[in-house]
Order: sequence, then structure tokens, then C-alpha cells
Amino acid sequence: MTPYRKNKLIYEGKAKKLYTIKGLKGLLIQEFKDDATAFNAQKKGKILNKGIINCGLTDYIFRYLEKKRIKTHLVKQISPTEMVIHKLKIIPIEVVVRNIAAGSLLKKTSFREGQILPKPIVEFYYKNDALGDPMISDSHALAMKLGNEKDLLTLKKLALKINSVLIPLFRKKGLKLVDFKLEFGKDKNGRIILGDEITPDTCRLWDIKTGRKLDKDVFRFDLGDVDAAYREVSERLLG
Repeated sequence: MTPYRKNKLIYEGKAKKLYTIKGLKGLLIQEFKDDATAFNAQKKGKILNKGIINCGLTDYIFRYLEKKRIKTHLVKQISPTEMVIHKLKIIPIEVVVRNIAAGSLLKKTSFREGQILPKPIVEFYYKNDALGDPMISDSHALAMKLGNEKDLLTLKKLALKINSVLIPLFRKKGLKLVDFKLEFGKDKNGRIILGDEITPDTCRLWDIKTGRKLDKDVFRFDLGDVDAAYREVSERLLG
């Protein structure tokens, strides 16, 4: 019988719920939902078995990152849709890494969709739904006291290290890692570690041979069978 028993729901977001664990401090249960949202929750829907797929993928990818000496909040997966995680003080900055031009980058630059970037671009976004998660500079982050200079440098270094590990992992499965979003937090010792998830919700993944999109853009822009796209990513990575 598992020692991890849900106690109190402390957070519910667009894709996940967080619960305290009865009798245990410093750990939480993260539950993945089938709900799907886009355009700052203006578009809503559900993706079949998304909770199961995203939980399994995050468990697999985070364990892989741990083997590469990148610390994550993962403790263990305890059900098809649930994992035990270390409780973090989340840094309210979303870190986006871009390898290939796509998405909002096309609206802000002269890059064309699919253009390979000379080197990865790292962007910061302020985690604030009311403001639409706006892009911010280091100066903004420092002025708003979202972190100090050392924190921001650590976020960039970790993001680029994770990128260098994930690109070959996905390439072996026939997938291009176009761009992706990361979230980080500080543990009880003040160390910055990776949290949240890495899934087709948070990554743009294109088939290497055909360029076919296999991520949440299928849902965002009604590009086809989103259930099948998520399922295919899971099957390629988890076998």
C-alpha cells in the first residue's frame, strides 16, 4: 500500500493539481489533468488521456535529466496520472529556449517559421495570468525582485544545459525540439531545481522527416487529431 495519501488541494492550474501528503512535509502530489487550454485559457478543451501521457513523459524525461546530473523536483510516479514531488518555492519566471523559429518569435523578429537559429535563444516571461505572461528582460526581473543576478544566470545556464541534453534524446526518437518552456523553483536549501513538466504541452516537437507538428499547436490551431499527436510522442519516447 502506498504511503502517499492525498490530503489538501493547495493549487489547481490549467493542467495540474497539487496536494499536500498526509503525514509528510516537504513533499506534494502532482496530478496531471486531461484539460487543455490555449491563448491564455481563451480556448479550452480536453485531450484524451493527456494526464496519463504527460505524467508518464515527465517521469521519463525527468529521470533521464537526473541521470545527466540535472536536479528536478521528481521523487517518483505513484499512479498513471500522479507523481510525488519535492515542494519548491516557485520562481515566477517561465524560461523559454528556442532552437528553431516558431510561435510568438515570428511576431517579434524577421525569422521565418522553421528557420534554424544560429544558437539557442533564451527568453524570460513573467508568470502572471492577469498580465498574459508577458516577456520580460533581466532588468525587469531584477526590478520586480523576481530573482537576483545569480538566480537569473543560473536559470539561463540550467535551461541551456537541459536543452543540450534533450535535443539528442528527442532526435533519437525522430523528433525536432523546436522550443520549450521550463519552470524552476528553490528547494529548502535555496538551490534552484527544475519543476513543473516537460511534455507536448510545454514543448514544440516536429517530426524530423515530415515537419509534422506533434504538440499543443495541433490543439491551438486545429491542425488535426491532437489525441493522436500526444499519443505518438508518448509511444516514440516510452516505446
